[in-house]
Amino acid sequence: MRRRHFLSALAATASLPPALGAALARGRRAADVYALVLGSVQDAGFPQVGCYTARCDAGRALMDAGRGRYVSSLALVEPAAERFYLVDATPDITRQLDLIAEPGFRRRAAQRRPFDGIFLTHAHIGHYAGLAMLGREGMGMQETPVYCSQAMAGFLASNFPWRLLVDQGHVALRPLAFDQWHRIDPLLEVQLWKVPHRDELADTVGFVFRGPEASVLFLPDINAWSLWDRQVAEVVAGIDVALLDGTFWSLDELPGRTAAEVPHPLMTQTMDALQGVVNRKEARVLLTHLNNSNPALDDGGPQQAEVARRGFEIAREGMRFGL
Repeated sequence: MRRRHFLSALAATASLPPALGAALARGRRAADVYALVLGSVQDAGFPQVGCYTARCDAGRALMDAGRGRYVSSLALVEPAAERFYLVDATPDITRQLDLIAEPGFRRRAAQRRPFDGIFLTHAHIGHYAGLAMLGREGMGMQETPVYCSQAMAGFLASNFPWRLLVDQGHVALRPLAFDQWHRIDPLLEVQLWKVPHRDELADTVGFVFRGPEASVLFLPDINAWSLWDRQVAEVVAGIDVALLDGTFWSLDELPGRTAAEVPHPLMTQTMDALQGVVNRKEARVLLTHLNNSNPALDDGGPQQAEVARRGFEIAREGMRFGL
Protein backbone atom coordinates (compact mmCIF):
# COMPACT_ATOMS: atom_id res chain seq x y z
CA MET A 1 0.00 0.00 0.00
CA ARG A 2 2.89 2.34 0.62
CA ARG A 3 3.91 2.34 -3.03
CA ARG A 4 0.31 2.48 -4.28
CA HIS A 5 -0.52 5.45 -2.11
CA PHE A 6 2.62 7.34 -3.06
CA LEU A 7 1.80 6.80 -6.73
CA SER A 8 -1.69 8.17 -6.17
CA ALA A 9 -0.14 11.22 -4.49
CA LEU A 10 2.09 11.72 -7.50
CA ALA A 11 -0.88 11.34 -9.81
CA ALA A 12 -2.61 14.17 -7.99
CA THR A 13 0.11 16.52 -9.25
CA ALA A 14 -0.44 15.56 -12.90
CA SER A 15 -2.71 18.54 -13.62
CA LEU A 16 -0.14 20.98 -12.24
CA PRO A 17 2.71 22.58 -14.21
CA PRO A 18 5.53 20.00 -14.40
CA ALA A 19 8.01 21.99 -12.32
CA LEU A 20 5.47 22.68 -9.58
CA GLY A 21 4.24 19.08 -9.56
CA ALA A 22 7.80 17.76 -9.23
CA ALA A 23 8.54 20.20 -6.44
CA LEU A 24 5.45 19.12 -4.53
CA ALA A 25 6.36 15.45 -4.93
CA ARG A 26 9.88 16.13 -3.66
CA GLY A 27 8.41 18.09 -0.77
CA ARG A 28 6.23 15.16 0.24
CA ARG A 29 9.23 12.84 0.29
CA ALA A 30 11.38 15.38 2.12
CA ALA A 31 8.73 15.90 4.79
CA ASP A 32 9.75 12.61 6.45
CA VAL A 33 6.37 12.25 8.13
CA TYR A 34 6.31 9.51 10.75
CA ALA A 35 4.33 7.91 13.58
CA LEU A 36 6.16 7.51 16.88
CA VAL A 37 5.15 4.99 19.56
CA LEU A 38 4.75 6.84 22.87
CA GLY A 39 3.29 3.97 24.84
CA SER A 40 2.47 0.27 24.61
CA VAL A 41 0.68 -0.85 27.80
CA GLN A 42 -2.82 -0.89 29.23
CA ASP A 43 -4.59 2.12 30.77
CA ALA A 44 -3.20 1.76 34.31
CA GLY A 45 0.42 1.57 33.16
CA PHE A 46 3.37 -0.70 33.86
CA PRO A 47 4.05 -1.21 36.65
CA GLN A 48 0.37 -1.00 37.42
CA VAL A 49 -0.87 0.72 40.56
CA GLY A 50 -0.63 -1.59 43.56
CA CYS A 51 1.16 -4.32 41.60
CA TYR A 52 4.25 -5.80 43.28
CA THR A 53 4.73 -8.95 41.24
CA ALA A 54 8.14 -9.81 39.83
CA ARG A 55 6.95 -8.57 36.46
CA CYS A 56 5.84 -5.18 37.79
CA ASP A 57 9.08 -4.88 39.75
CA ALA A 58 10.96 -5.48 36.48
CA GLY A 59 8.84 -2.70 35.00
CA ARG A 60 9.95 -0.39 37.80
CA ALA A 61 13.56 -1.22 37.08
CA LEU A 62 13.06 -0.38 33.42
CA MET A 63 11.44 2.92 34.38
CA ASP A 64 14.33 3.77 36.68
CA ALA A 65 16.76 2.97 33.85
CA GLY A 66 14.96 5.30 31.46
CA ARG A 67 13.51 2.47 29.37
CA GLY A 68 10.03 2.38 30.85
CA ARG A 69 6.81 1.42 29.18
CA TYR A 70 3.97 3.91 29.08
CA VAL A 71 0.25 3.75 28.37
CA SER A 72 -0.67 3.07 24.74
CA SER A 73 -0.30 6.19 22.59
CA LEU A 74 1.20 7.58 19.37
CA ALA A 75 2.59 10.86 18.11
CA LEU A 76 2.29 11.87 14.46
CA VAL A 77 5.22 14.03 13.46
CA GLU A 78 5.81 16.25 10.42
CA PRO A 79 9.32 17.63 11.09
CA ALA A 80 9.69 19.92 8.08
CA ALA A 81 6.34 21.58 8.67
CA GLU A 82 6.78 21.46 12.48
CA ARG A 83 3.34 19.93 12.89
CA PHE A 84 2.66 17.46 15.71
CA TYR A 85 -0.35 15.38 16.72
CA LEU A 86 -1.09 13.23 19.77
CA VAL A 87 -3.12 10.02 19.57
CA ASP A 88 -4.71 9.32 22.96
CA ALA A 89 -3.81 11.45 25.97
CA THR A 90 -2.70 9.10 28.73
CA PRO A 91 -1.85 9.35 32.43
CA ASP A 92 1.82 9.06 31.36
CA ILE A 93 1.67 12.14 29.14
CA THR A 94 4.43 14.09 30.95
CA ARG A 95 7.10 11.46 30.29
CA GLN A 96 5.71 10.52 26.90
CA LEU A 97 6.14 14.01 25.49
CA ASP A 98 9.83 13.76 26.35
CA LEU A 99 10.07 11.07 23.64
CA ILE A 100 9.27 13.64 20.94
CA ALA A 101 12.80 14.90 20.36
CA GLU A 102 12.15 17.26 17.45
CA PRO A 103 13.44 20.78 18.29
CA GLY A 104 10.30 22.28 16.80
CA PHE A 105 8.17 20.38 19.28
CA ARG A 106 10.16 21.66 22.22
CA ARG A 107 9.79 25.23 20.96
CA ARG A 108 6.06 24.82 20.51
CA ALA A 109 5.63 23.26 23.95
CA ALA A 110 7.34 26.30 25.49
CA GLN A 111 4.75 28.44 23.71
CA ARG A 112 1.91 26.28 25.14
CA ARG A 113 0.84 25.05 21.70
CA PRO A 114 2.58 21.68 21.35
CA PHE A 115 0.00 19.99 19.13
CA ASP A 116 -1.90 20.75 15.97
CA GLY A 117 -4.48 18.24 17.10
CA ILE A 118 -5.25 15.44 19.56
CA PHE A 119 -7.05 12.25 18.51
CA LEU A 120 -9.01 10.26 21.13
CA THR A 121 -10.15 6.66 20.66
CA HIS A 122 -12.58 6.39 23.57
CA ALA A 123 -13.55 7.32 27.12
CA HIS A 124 -11.67 4.73 29.16
CA ILE A 125 -9.40 6.47 31.61
CA GLY A 126 -6.04 5.62 30.04
CA HIS A 127 -7.00 7.17 26.72
CA TYR A 128 -8.08 10.68 27.70
CA ALA A 129 -7.08 11.34 31.34
CA GLY A 130 -3.87 13.03 30.18
CA LEU A 131 -5.95 15.94 28.92
CA ALA A 132 -6.07 17.12 32.53
CA MET A 133 -2.34 17.90 32.39
CA LEU A 134 -2.91 20.27 29.49
CA GLY A 135 -5.34 22.58 31.28
CA ARG A 136 -4.94 25.51 33.63
CA GLU A 137 -3.23 23.55 36.41
CA GLY A 138 -0.67 22.10 33.99
CA MET A 139 0.59 23.27 30.61
CA GLY A 140 -2.21 25.75 30.08
CA MET A 141 -2.33 24.69 26.43
CA GLN A 142 -3.67 27.16 23.91
CA GLU A 143 -6.81 26.11 22.06
CA THR A 144 -6.12 22.87 20.19
CA PRO A 145 -8.47 20.71 18.08
CA VAL A 146 -9.53 17.41 19.62
CA TYR A 147 -10.62 14.91 16.96
CA CYS A 148 -12.93 12.11 18.08
CA SER A 149 -16.38 10.65 17.53
CA GLN A 150 -19.54 12.66 18.10
CA ALA A 151 -20.31 10.62 21.22
CA MET A 152 -16.85 11.23 22.67
CA ALA A 153 -17.13 14.96 21.98
CA GLY A 154 -20.49 15.01 23.72
CA PHE A 155 -19.03 13.26 26.76
CA LEU A 156 -16.16 15.76 27.08
CA ALA A 157 -18.45 18.75 26.56
CA SER A 158 -20.98 17.59 29.15
CA ASN A 159 -18.85 16.35 32.04
CA PHE A 160 -16.49 18.12 34.44
CA PRO A 161 -13.55 18.51 34.68
CA TRP A 162 -13.23 17.93 30.92
CA ARG A 163 -15.81 20.57 30.11
CA LEU A 164 -13.51 23.14 31.75
CA LEU A 165 -10.91 22.48 29.06
CA VAL A 166 -13.49 23.54 26.49
CA ASP A 167 -14.92 26.44 28.49
CA GLN A 168 -11.47 27.82 29.27
CA GLY A 169 -10.33 27.61 25.66
CA HIS A 170 -7.71 24.85 25.96
CA VAL A 171 -9.37 22.47 23.50
CA ALA A 172 -11.79 22.80 20.61
CA LEU A 173 -13.86 19.67 20.01
CA ARG A 174 -13.88 18.53 16.37
CA PRO A 175 -16.10 15.42 16.01
CA LEU A 176 -15.53 13.45 12.82
CA ALA A 177 -17.90 11.18 10.92
CA PHE A 178 -17.17 7.48 10.62
CA ASP A 179 -15.94 5.66 7.52
CA GLN A 180 -14.77 8.59 5.42
CA TRP A 181 -11.45 10.30 4.88
CA HIS A 182 -10.92 13.61 6.65
CA ARG A 183 -8.12 15.89 5.49
CA ILE A 184 -6.34 17.19 8.60
CA ASP A 185 -3.48 19.03 6.88
CA PRO A 186 -1.73 18.88 3.47
CA LEU A 187 0.16 15.70 4.48
CA LEU A 188 -2.26 13.84 6.76
CA GLU A 189 -5.67 12.23 6.41
CA VAL A 190 -7.62 10.20 8.95
CA GLN A 191 -10.54 7.81 8.97
CA LEU A 192 -12.52 6.66 12.02
CA TRP A 193 -13.76 3.07 12.30
CA LYS A 194 -16.23 2.17 15.03
CA VAL A 195 -15.24 -0.93 17.01
CA PRO A 196 -17.16 -2.92 19.64
CA HIS A 197 -15.85 -2.29 23.13
CA ARG A 198 -17.14 -1.51 26.63
CA ASP A 199 -18.84 1.76 25.78
CA GLU A 200 -20.14 2.87 29.18
CA LEU A 201 -19.51 6.59 28.56
CA ALA A 202 -19.10 7.02 24.80
CA ASP A 203 -18.19 4.84 21.82
CA THR A 204 -14.84 3.42 20.69
CA VAL A 205 -12.98 3.98 17.44
CA GLY A 206 -9.87 2.86 15.66
CA PHE A 207 -7.98 5.45 13.60
CA VAL A 208 -6.42 4.93 10.18
CA PHE A 209 -3.83 7.63 9.51
CA ARG A 210 -2.61 8.12 5.95
CA GLY A 211 0.42 10.18 5.01
CA PRO A 212 2.12 10.83 1.67
CA GLU A 213 3.55 7.31 1.42
CA ALA A 214 2.00 4.94 3.96
CA SER A 215 -0.82 4.25 6.41
CA VAL A 216 -1.03 3.27 10.09
CA LEU A 217 -3.98 1.69 11.89
CA PHE A 218 -4.20 2.40 15.63
CA LEU A 219 -6.74 0.10 17.30
CA PRO A 220 -5.72 -0.55 20.92
CA ASP A 221 -9.07 -1.77 22.27
CA ILE A 222 -11.73 -4.15 20.94
CA ASN A 223 -13.89 -6.79 22.62
CA ALA A 224 -13.30 -9.49 20.00
CA TRP A 225 -12.44 -9.59 16.32
CA SER A 226 -15.46 -11.83 15.71
CA LEU A 227 -17.81 -9.09 16.97
CA TRP A 228 -16.51 -6.46 14.53
CA ASP A 229 -18.48 -5.71 11.39
CA ARG A 230 -15.23 -5.84 9.40
CA GLN A 231 -12.99 -8.80 8.59
CA VAL A 232 -9.77 -8.03 10.43
CA ALA A 233 -7.56 -9.88 7.93
CA GLU A 234 -9.00 -7.93 5.00
CA VAL A 235 -8.65 -4.65 6.88
CA VAL A 236 -5.04 -5.20 7.91
CA ALA A 237 -4.01 -6.43 4.46
CA GLY A 238 -4.83 -2.92 3.17
CA ILE A 239 -2.71 -1.14 5.79
CA ASP A 240 1.06 -0.70 5.96
CA VAL A 241 1.40 -0.85 9.77
CA ALA A 242 -1.27 -2.03 12.21
CA LEU A 243 -1.02 -1.49 15.97
CA LEU A 244 -3.63 -3.74 17.51
CA ASP A 245 -5.07 -4.76 20.87
CA GLY A 246 -2.59 -7.06 22.62
CA THR A 247 -3.94 -6.73 26.17
CA PHE A 248 -3.80 -10.38 27.25
CA TRP A 249 -1.81 -13.47 26.33
CA SER A 250 -4.13 -15.98 28.02
CA LEU A 251 -7.25 -16.14 30.20
CA ASP A 252 -5.06 -17.36 33.06
CA GLU A 253 -4.10 -13.72 33.63
CA LEU A 254 -7.49 -12.90 35.19
CA PRO A 255 -7.76 -14.81 38.48
CA GLY A 256 -11.10 -14.09 40.08
CA ARG A 257 -12.35 -12.28 36.96
CA THR A 258 -13.86 -13.41 33.69
CA ALA A 259 -13.16 -12.41 30.11
CA ALA A 260 -16.67 -10.93 30.02
CA GLU A 261 -15.61 -8.33 32.61
CA VAL A 262 -12.51 -7.25 30.68
CA PRO A 263 -13.12 -8.36 27.09
CA HIS A 264 -10.17 -8.29 24.71
CA PRO A 265 -8.88 -10.73 22.08
CA LEU A 266 -5.93 -12.81 23.23
CA MET A 267 -2.62 -12.16 21.49
CA THR A 268 -2.64 -15.72 20.21
CA GLN A 269 -6.11 -15.23 18.70
CA THR A 270 -5.00 -12.06 16.93
CA MET A 271 -1.92 -13.78 15.52
CA ASP A 272 -4.03 -16.73 14.34
CA ALA A 273 -6.43 -14.35 12.57
CA LEU A 274 -3.62 -12.45 10.84
CA GLN A 275 -0.99 -15.14 10.25
CA GLY A 276 -1.66 -15.25 6.52
CA VAL A 277 -1.40 -11.47 6.20
CA VAL A 278 1.95 -11.49 7.98
CA ASN A 279 3.26 -14.50 6.08
CA ARG A 280 2.48 -12.77 2.78
CA LYS A 281 4.12 -9.58 4.12
CA GLU A 282 1.00 -7.59 3.31
CA ALA A 283 1.34 -5.54 6.50
CA ARG A 284 3.52 -5.08 9.54
CA VAL A 285 1.50 -6.05 12.63
CA LEU A 286 2.39 -4.92 16.16
CA LEU A 287 0.61 -5.74 19.40
CA THR A 288 0.09 -2.92 21.88
CA HIS A 289 -1.91 -2.05 25.04
CA LEU A 290 -0.37 -4.96 27.01
CA ASN A 291 -1.76 -5.53 30.51
CA ASN A 292 0.66 -5.69 33.44
CA SER A 293 -0.18 -9.40 33.73
CA ASN A 294 0.85 -10.21 30.14
CA PRO A 295 3.98 -12.43 30.02
CA ALA A 296 4.81 -10.94 26.62
CA LEU A 297 6.18 -8.01 28.63
CA ASP A 298 9.05 -10.22 29.81
CA ASP A 299 12.12 -9.34 27.76
CA GLY A 300 13.74 -12.50 26.49
CA GLY A 301 10.77 -14.64 27.55
CA PRO A 302 9.11 -17.43 25.54
CA GLN A 303 6.07 -15.32 24.64
CA GLN A 304 8.21 -12.64 23.02
CA ALA A 305 10.10 -15.36 21.17
CA GLU A 306 6.81 -16.85 19.93
CA VAL A 307 5.59 -13.47 18.69
CA ALA A 308 8.84 -12.94 16.78
CA ARG A 309 8.86 -16.49 15.39
CA ARG A 310 5.42 -15.94 13.90
CA GLY A 311 6.51 -12.67 12.26
CA PHE A 312 4.64 -10.29 14.54
CA GLU A 313 6.05 -7.56 16.79
CA ILE A 314 5.36 -6.04 20.17
CA ALA A 315 5.13 -2.27 20.18
CA ARG A 316 7.88 -0.48 22.09
CA GLU A 317 8.32 3.14 23.02
CA GLY A 318 10.44 5.00 20.49
CA MET A 319 9.51 2.87 17.46
CA ARG A 320 8.99 4.92 14.28
CA PHE A 321 6.90 4.16 11.20
CA GLY A 322 7.24 6.30 8.10
CA LEU A 323 4.07 7.83 6.74
